[in-house]
Amino acid sequence: MAESIPYMTAYGNITKALEKIKAAQTPPRFTQDFLETRLDMSGGGARPVIPFLKRTGFLGSDGSPTELYRRFRGTDAQSGAAAAEALRIGYAPLYQVNEYVHEAKDSDLKKIITQVTGSEDESAVVKAAFGSFKALRAFANFDAPVTEAEPPPDEVIPAVRDAAPPPGGAVGSLRLGYTINLNLPATSDIAVFDAIFKSLREHLLS
Repeated sequence: MAESIPYMTAYGNITKALEKIKAAQTPPRFTQDFLETRLDMSGGGARPVIPFLKRTGFLGSDGSPTELYRRFRGTDAQSGAAAAEALRIGYAPLYQVNEYVHEAKDSDLKKIITQVTGSEDESAVVKAAFGSFKALRAFANFDAPVTEAEPPPDEVIPAVRDAAPPPGGAVGSLRLGYTINLNLPATSDIAVFDAIFKSLREHLLS
């Protein structure tokens, strides 16, 4: 049964888009406007970039950048590992035929694409899928360890400053409590009590 895999006819735009993604600030949503104004990629050949990024796991269905997208923008090791994961996500049908398809010779890769898609050997689909796979493969590092991404400086979430401190003082402060037991003299003279509590205020409670 023929299966669909992601590809772009103008697959050179995959290389351009991924290079520019590494440099540009991560948007809340990756839209056509972001592609045109921030990545400077416009025209019909660039429009399929967003569907391609969705099918390879870089973007969610609503266009929001995924954790894979953020890892791709990280260190070289993180970026290579993220691209390798994206390749496995987008081209899972190829990996079902050969789990090391990323290491296959060009001729073998084309045969697997032809087998999976059911297209003719020299068809435009096979050519575009082959070029798209190779474009993403160029960014992948299958030997890099998978690590959690640290947000780039432009994406660091600022600390919440308007949150109310917990009862009893500021966060992190040391609060001490103490109990004073008084043995009061048996007297009806109010002046004695006044003198005792005045002394407490002056020496203990100030």
